[in-house]
Amino acid sequence: MKKFLFKHKFKLSIAFILLVWYTFCLPEQLFNVPYSTVIESSDERLLDAHIASDDQWRFPAVDSVPYKYKKCLLQYEDAHFYSHPGFNPVSIAKAFKENISAGKVVRGGSTITQQVIRLARKQDRKYYEKFIELIWATRLEFRLSKEEILELYASHAPYGGNVIGLDMASWRYFGRKPHELSWAESATLAVLPNAPGLIYPGKRESQLREKRDALLLKLKQENIIDDMDYELAVSESVPTRDFRVPQLAPHLLNRANKQYGTQKIRTTIDYQMQETVNRIVQNHHHILKQNGINNLAMLVLDIENQSVSAYVGNAPTTREHQKDVDIITAPRSTGSVLKPFLYATMLDNGELLPHSLIKDIPTVINGYNTQNFDKTYSGAVPASQALSRSLNVPAVRMLRDHGVTRFYDKLQDLGQSHINRGAGTYGLSLIIGGGESSLWDMSHAYLSMATILKDYTQTSSEYNHNVMDGLHYVEDDGNAFAKADLKTTPHIYGAGSIYHTFEAMKNVNRPEGEEIWHFFNPNHNMAWKTGTSYGNRDAWAIGVTPRYVIGVWTGNADGEGRAEMTGIKSAAPVLFDLFNRLPQEEWFAPPYDDMIEIDICKNSGYLATPECEIEKQWIPAVGERYDSCPYHKIIQLDATQSYQVNADCEPVSNMVAKSYFTLPPVMAWYYRRTYPDYEPLPPYRADCESPVEKAMTFIRPNARTTITLTKNVEGKVNETVFELAHKIPNTTVYWYLDEDYITSTKEFHEIALSASAGLHVITAVDEDGNDVKLSLRFK
Repeated sequence: MKKFLFKHKFKLSIAFILLVWYTFCLPEQLFNVPYSTVIESSDERLLDAHIASDDQWRFPAVDSVPYKYKKCLLQYEDAHFYSHPGFNPVSIAKAFKENISAGKVVRGGSTITQQVIRLARKQDRKYYEKFIELIWATRLEFRLSKEEILELYASHAPYGGNVIGLDMASWRYFGRKPHELSWAESATLAVLPNAPGLIYPGKRESQLREKRDALLLKLKQENIIDDMDYELAVSESVPTRDFRVPQLAPHLLNRANKQYGTQKIRTTIDYQMQETVNRIVQNHHHILKQNGINNLAMLVLDIENQSVSAYVGNAPTTREHQKDVDIITAPRSTGSVLKPFLYATMLDNGELLPHSLIKDIPTVINGYNTQNFDKTYSGAVPASQALSRSLNVPAVRMLRDHGVTRFYDKLQDLGQSHINRGAGTYGLSLIIGGGESSLWDMSHAYLSMATILKDYTQTSSEYNHNVMDGLHYVEDDGNAFAKADLKTTPHIYGAGSIYHTFEAMKNVNRPEGEEIWHFFNPNHNMAWKTGTSYGNRDAWAIGVTPRYVIGVWTGNADGEGRAEMTGIKSAAPVLFDLFNRLPQEEWFAPPYDDMIEIDICKNSGYLATPECEIEKQWIPAVGERYDSCPYHKIIQLDATQSYQVNADCEPVSNMVAKSYFTLPPVMAWYYRRTYPDYEPLPPYRADCESPVEKAMTFIRPNARTTITLTKNVEGKVNETVFELAHKIPNTTVYWYLDEDYITSTKEFHEIALSASAGLHVITAVDEDGNDVKLSLRFK
């Protein structure tokens, strides 16, 4: 052996070098080309695609070659594909002989494997290049299976113009996937790569048909298709036009491209839902743009699967109006859409009952003045009604009682990534639009609430602590939610608090045209909320059904406001356009394991006392530690029950004890405007000495307020409005500025006045001599 090796060392060295070269001659990555980003629906239908960076429509490599196309390709290009080692000596010899005789290349002898090499190398067709192709082809046969080589060919063969690969060609010329093609269509695509520049759909149709039909005849002769299949195939026309790549989700495509790169992505999108939402957005865009509202986004989330069912990032507007901006991910002022989270948070902490009364009066807190949208007040309003009516004053008061910092922390649990500047930056304005969120984050937060409630009632009363980790838009990308961390204690909200929040949201007044829905479809329910930002720059509408969360935003991407742009007028109609198309579903089941039935005061919504009119209510279990009713008290009346009396003027035996629902003066003054049946306390009888009690209270402005003297366009000093509440209706009140009499009022105690710069005292005196003073400074 040693002698042999020594004797032939030169030959063996050459052989070894050639072997090493042969082993490593083939690049690890055969095709180093850019691909298109492609997104498909959950049922693998094409939604949208990006052209590759080299301006070629080249879809990512196929993972299988359809049977019909494979048979057509092998019969046309390489009938002995499965038996040769990468090249066919017989074909090469015949091609060489014919080309020498003709003095030019008239026939190719390349196998499919060699064509794969040529497609990868992109070199001129010379005999030297043919030799390299042959060597690389045999090496490729060692590396890959025959099926994998076919997949490479089908993925990178040219099909005319800038169309590369079977997937794209199938869509471009027939509008279908390769596996759905007929024999005639498969044969057409099989002959195209042979001369893509010469034969092109829509041009030279007779030549294309001739080559296709010749291939179909060969399939028949080889008994691959029968006579009927052949006759049907040759009767089909050849493609005469291109199909455009669908653009059903361009903004989702851009998002997927940034996150996943250039690949084919199977999304969770419901194809029919996406088409429906696209039509709805397009229709409402035509309406809204008449009012100068140019942008619209809509997101539909599937609660059961924690996935995205439809994604429309913007309206089909113009480039001038930022049509390419994905509004779904853009931070925008929240308006009132955070209010349900505060309501649920306070219910969950036992700081509120579903219908307990909240003050709704003119309010200034640490210099922060807030008003309801319609600039009216109810005095006191049930918390659930404050939410359904989206009242600002009760919301601000609730946030002050709960604490801005605590609510800010809760919003972090709810994934509000854009509310990130610290609680002190936002203050009380946070609850009425002082912060920003995206439609994605906001819809996700509502989705988490719906998921918690649904899971709790469908399982053994357990909570999934990973509920915020599950939302996804790519199939098989929701594993975090699948691996649920189930516990008996809630992480975000208890199910009872969420249920009552949704019950309150069901009663939000519906938009124009939906006012009498109860008469036609009373069981078609949705919990929903609108929001309008300051300056009417953003309009929101978010709805929750047992199956879907639907989020809508309308506005202008550049932040321009419009007077008519409100949640109820511009966003809600879009929401209900989709909601009314959804099938009716059974509403969320009450989570009785997280609630308790208890006696509630009917008038105040607080825990009942012996003085209250009682009704039974199911409330969140933690609600049993809430306050008892402070608004009912026992009043001693005379025998006629017309006057209050006491032991100084009436024998105890003649007194009649009666329970009264009575509010503080300011609350009562507004409350009886809204609720005419509110019964104020009877006055004391003349012979009875009235205990010390405030008859009047200033509503606005607050004490120790500094009023800035501003001027209007005419140069006159603007007046300041002063308002007070009196416990006795129709009482006359006399007004004084310092020591000077100004005017009198009756029933509605409101005046407007101005004063010189400096400290002044406003005094109000009623006809019984009761007075109240207010000190303030003008500057």
